[in-house]
Amino acid sequence: MAKGKAKTVFFCKECGYESAKWLGQCPGCRQWNTLVEEKVLSGRRGGTKKSGLPGQQLTGLFEVSMEEEERMDSGIPELNRVLGGGVVRGSLVLVGGDPGIGKSTLLLQICRNMANAGKKVIYVSGEESLKQIKMRADRLGEFQKNIFLLCETDIDAAAEVIRAQAPDMVVIDSVQTMSSEEVTSAAGSVSQVREVTSLLMELAKTRGIAIFVVGHVTKEGVVAGPKTLEHMVDTVLYFEGEQSAVYRVLRGVKNRFGSTNEIGVFEMKQKGLVEVSNPSQVMLDGRPTDASGSVVVCSMEGTRPLLIEIQALVSPTSFNMPRRTSVGIDYNRVNLLLAVLEKKAGMQLGGCDAYVNLAGGMKLGEPAIDLGIVAAVISSYRNLPVHPGTMIFGEVGLTGEIRGVSFVEQRISEAVKMGFTRCMLPKTNEEMLGEAVRRQIEVVGVSSVRDVMQLL
Repeated sequence: MAKGKAKTVFFCKECGYESAKWLGQCPGCRQWNTLVEEKVLSGRRGGTKKSGLPGQQLTGLFEVSMEEEERMDSGIPELNRVLGGGVVRGSLVLVGGDPGIGKSTLLLQICRNMANAGKKVIYVSGEESLKQIKMRADRLGEFQKNIFLLCETDIDAAAEVIRAQAPDMVVIDSVQTMSSEEVTSAAGSVSQVREVTSLLMELAKTRGIAIFVVGHVTKEGVVAGPKTLEHMVDTVLYFEGEQSAVYRVLRGVKNRFGSTNEIGVFEMKQKGLVEVSNPSQVMLDGRPTDASGSVVVCSMEGTRPLLIEIQALVSPTSFNMPRRTSVGIDYNRVNLLLAVLEKKAGMQLGGCDAYVNLAGGMKLGEPAIDLGIVAAVISSYRNLPVHPGTMIFGEVGLTGEIRGVSFVEQRISEAVKMGFTRCMLPKTNEEMLGEAVRRQIEVVGVSSVRDVMQLL
């Protein structure tokens, strides 16, 4: 088979920008020192036509069928929620996360459930041997039907097997270990990752196969390789959580078939990942009921309200520079709220260390937890505990005002279900509540941080 001549080009590791010469700053994403040198083949792939598919015909907008896309049940309701209702045929899903977080374990559990449901599944691994996969499968257990394993790093050879077997689902573990002979650079490089993903996308769309791809992450926590990798796939899922922590959060950051705000909560056990159907109950287990600086807030993760405890510790410091630390909450957001308390509420926090922690190893960024952070800091500063039956939510502005948030009734309903008797919320939201909600729980509206200080 005739091949084109090899030439040297430079690719940006962040956005995939291609340049004939090295540049200090990428013109595409404006990042510094991100261009790497790679050898590629000039001309088309293998010297043949790029695609043997027949030409597509023009279709009118009103001629397009509106039938629901076919979805397959993964056997894991939490994963189905994140994917938007199930696994879509012909979709390409990228799963990223830190090493050891549980990516391969979760995908093998999906393979087990799909195979037990009568689907044909192929697990392609470029990192582990057949015996290693079998050892994990024995640990997970409950394999009623066989799944097919393939240890291969050549994506072209793996693609031939996939075309011949015509499975319903394929797992590629991982995309950085796969390589194509048509590209001369090493596996995991920008060219190889882009070529491999392009071939997998063609397989998924033309054959109607659901393909899950594992992607390594960098030390910053993002998927390694060019940013075009995330643009090419249909869905991007991230596993969050510390390896030492029990709970894992599967978050969708891109989804062409559903919402990108949904999360799935899992617990790592001896026999794999077990879904947590009521994360609010789990996050609140063991919380102190009479300790200052402990407040329960409600954050919306997609359509799911999640109750979680915020802890704050404010103590006098003997150093000239007070220390500020936050875990699970944006550091700059915490500093902003502390500045609001100093300016608008008259609290002298300049001589105190302030530590804010989100219990359970979770990470939240919704502005609705601002009021909970403020209440926890005030409670710790005054050494006065908040009533354990109180749930708090609301956004805090720079002038000290409490701004309204969305999904108020869903948040209150979750608080009632978990046994809370009092809810502190923005005054604007409190005025719009009906009598049915007020009969279920005591609601207290606040309009400024000074109101919060008086109530606490």
